Order: sequence, then structure tokens, then C-alpha cells
Amino acid sequence: MRLAGIVTALITPFDGDRVDLDALSSLVRGQIAAGIHGLVACGTTGEPATLTHEERDDVIRTVVKAAAGRVPVLAGTGTNCTRTTIDETQRARGLGVDGALVVTPYYNRPQQDGMVEHYRRVAAEGGLPVVLYNVPSRTGVNLLPGTVARLATLPGIVGVKEASGSVGPVRDIVGTVPAGFMTLSGDDGLALPSFAVGAQGLVSVTSNVAPRQLVEMWEAWKAGRVAHAAEVDRSLLPLYNALFLEASPAPVKAAAAILGMCKDDVRLPLLKAGRATREALEGALAVAGLR
Repeated sequence: MRLAGIVTALITPFDGDRVDLDALSSLVRGQIAAGIHGLVACGTTGEPATLTHEERDDVIRTVVKAAAGRVPVLAGTGTNCTRTTIDETQRARGLGVDGALVVTPYYNRPQQDGMVEHYRRVAAEGGLPVVLYNVPSRTGVNLLPGTVARLATLPGIVGVKEASGSVGPVRDIVGTVPAGFMTLSGDDGLALPSFAVGAQGLVSVTSNVAPRQLVEMWEAWKAGRVAHAAEVDRSLLPLYNALFLEASPAPVKAAAAILGMCKDDVRLPLLKAGRATREALEGALAVAGLR
């Protein structure tokens, strides 16, 4: 499995409390038509913590079917239990995904050596290529660049989504991992500077609603048209900011609803985005040329 470019961390549309699989299929088709390079089902943006096993299976199965092999599909399978993470990864493999996006174990905050052993076991027993996922603001633990370098030498560990909120770790990882290891930014607002220090792509929330613009930015960067890439990035800056005014994915679901893609329903303990966030999103979508 090879990932590069813009990979969308998909929302899971709801209609009330029901998973809206028709809206999800439509979303995936729109993503692929926009030129997106990969998809993540049941990542953080997909609200997997509030999905049942059966619903997660339905979401993954729907994304795989709608993608129809045209782009790689990853499933978020990480938990704070190694055995459960292995089971979830094996389950996702049976549903036809190309790889697993595995978040660092949250809440119990393992040592760096503990995370190495956790990921080694998941890669060895889960049956899928593993992309590490570091997002310390959500998990309470930071997968350090030196630890990523150790993990990058293990069989079955193929990349990392680095979302610690700084370009520095991306630079450090790129400088220490083997050739072929995929380093992907996990922060929309830091994507372009991350590309400049060697990241091969972005796992994006914003691309749920602005896939063409982010693909345009990536392609401009790859073609050496840096000024144009920066221009697109600047046009998206208000949207990057508005999408995180409240806990994600409430704002991106509100943006998707504004654009008529799905409803803005989320599951408790999250609430729908409030009025001020919706007003900021309206303005940001206009600046980005989406309204």
C-alpha cells in the first residue's frame, strides 16, 4: 500500500441517530470525482467511539464498496487495548480495506517502549499494513519522532499520520525513517509547511468539504508551483480555523450540511455546532469559493 497526496478522514453522516449510508456513499463518490488520493473510514473524524461494532462494519463496508478500488481505503482500528486493536484490525481486513490507521493508546498513556511493543504486535497479528497515528491533544500521549524511527524499521509498519500540532516532528521523522516510509501531516493548517520539510501528504478533515481545493494545492506543490499552492492554502485558512472552533467533527458536519452533503447530526457527548461556528463557517466557505 502506498499513500501520497490528500487523504480524507471521512465524517460518518447521521440522520438523527441512524448512520446514513446513502449519504456516506455519495460523499465517497464526490471525493473520488474531486481527485482525492485516499480515504479513511472510522478515523477520529468518523466518530468511531460512538458507533457499534455493526455500524463500524457497515461504514467500512460502504466506503470500500463506493471506492471500488479506485483509491486506497484505511480503517481506523486503534484502541487503548492491544488485543482489541488486533481484533479490530483483523475485522477491518475482512471488510476489504487496504490498511489500518492505528492511533496511539489513549487514556492509559503507555511508555514509548510500550507503544513500540503495542504497534509491533498489531502489525504482526492484525493482517494489514499499519499507519501510526499520533494526536497527543486527544490521546494524552505523544509518540516521539525517535520512537517513530524505531517503529519504521518493523515489518508491516508503513507510515505515520503526525498530528501533534507542529512541523518540527514531521521534519524530524522525515530525516530519520527509511526510504519508502510514508510521513503524512495530520494538521490541515500545517500541511503546506509540512510538505516543505518532506511530508508526502495530508490526512485531512477539511477535504470532506473542500477536496478539489486541497488536491489543487497538493498538485501545485508537486509541480513546483509553490506560489499557487500558497495562494490556495491562504484561501482555505479561514476554513481550517472555523472547522476547529468546536470539537471536531461537529463543525465539519455543519459545513457539510451547509453545502447540502448530509445532515449536521452528531452523537452525544458531542453536540451540533453552535450559531457562532456556523456563521464563521458560512464566511469561510465563501472565502474558499465554495459558496
